[in-house]
Amino acid sequence: MNRLSLFLSYTLCIGLLHSDLLNAQINETSEDIPDYYVAAYIWPSCHDDPMGREVLWPEGTGEWEVIKKGNARFEGHYQPKVPLWGYELDNDPKVMERWIDAATDHGVNTFIFDWYWFNDGPFLESCLNDGFLKAKNNRKMNFYIMWADHDVARNYWNVHRYKDDNSRLWNGAINWENFRIVVKRVIDQYFKQPNYLKLEGKPVFSIFSLDNLIKTFGNLEETQKGLIYFEEEVKKAGFPGLHLQLIAGGMPHETLIKKIETLKISSLTQYGWSAPVCEDYIRWGTHTWEYVQKWDEAVMIPYFPNASIGWDDTPRFPHKTRKDVVHLNQSPQSFASFLQKAKEYCDKHPDQPKLITVYAWNEWVEGAYLLPDMKYGFDYLNAVKDVMVDGKYEKYTK
Repeated sequence: MNRLSLFLSYTLCIGLLHSDLLNAQINETSEDIPDYYVAAYIWPSCHDDPMGREVLWPEGTGEWEVIKKGNARFEGHYQPKVPLWGYELDNDPKVMERWIDAATDHGVNTFIFDWYWFNDGPFLESCLNDGFLKAKNNRKMNFYIMWADHDVARNYWNVHRYKDDNSRLWNGAINWENFRIVVKRVIDQYFKQPNYLKLEGKPVFSIFSLDNLIKTFGNLEETQKGLIYFEEEVKKAGFPGLHLQLIAGGMPHETLIKKIETLKISSLTQYGWSAPVCEDYIRWGTHTWEYVQKWDEAVMIPYFPNASIGWDDTPRFPHKTRKDVVHLNQSPQSFASFLQKAKEYCDKHPDQPKLITVYAWNEWVEGAYLLPDMKYGFDYLNAVKDVMVDGKYEKYTK
């Protein structure tokens, strides 16, 4: 056999091997797709972040110092919230390993990390970088990030330090130079992780504030250019494209829908249920589901349903009272009932991924958490298992 024949035979073998490996990866990926993505938000505030220590939480335990100071505003008001496992730091990989085991044992298979970029750099990133990504068992679940590009007032995250000073601490909008840094950072650090959530091969990137995204670029047309740049960089990294998700609460309206269509947003969901907050959990949830139906009718892209546990941000706001807290008819069972509604919504939309966002895994300071505490124990996690794993809430309906 001459050299040319040998070269052609070698090339053919390499090509076949590459094809086999690619097919194996595709098959492996398809087999790994769960029936439902149950994705709980993580608010990564409870660790010693350098910028956080400097301007917010000097004790070195992050927002725990505010959570511990929660006080009851009416009879029977459960404050402060007390975690069953103590005031653990969320950037400790050992802590995260326990979280991952508890989540996956009860049907939560995805974490969504709130992610921040303030003062030309990252904020509260250690929970993800040092906690989750260094946890030995992190491959048991998927993750993705939600860019929380909202503004922050000084007294919002520590009213005890800043009292009535509600002047701007950080702006959520950035600039083109920082946006390029953000794009490179999230692609290199996160999208390339094998367990970063990808829908149809596209990394999911969620954005909290559409208004601040547009402020980043100045206008809608420039925002289009920014998102085109983002997608091109994602494709250069070897992915088929970018799945851009937007947090969309309230009622849809023509102006907002036009912006969503212009920017080619891939999907919508909620962070927590829509305002206004009701004292009655069931009324709050029922009202929110009216919004969901309106969104479902208004857009052609997937609207992923959300199940919220509650709302009580009184540790941040001394002036808030009973009317500002969800406290009536709130229970693990009522949460499970709305989670079942989200599951049924997914089943009625077989043309889109079955993804449910859950508010939240650890929003202690806002009264929404799946993690076990001293009042409910594991009841909220067991509620997820009842619905998503054991199918208890549909057992007699099929």
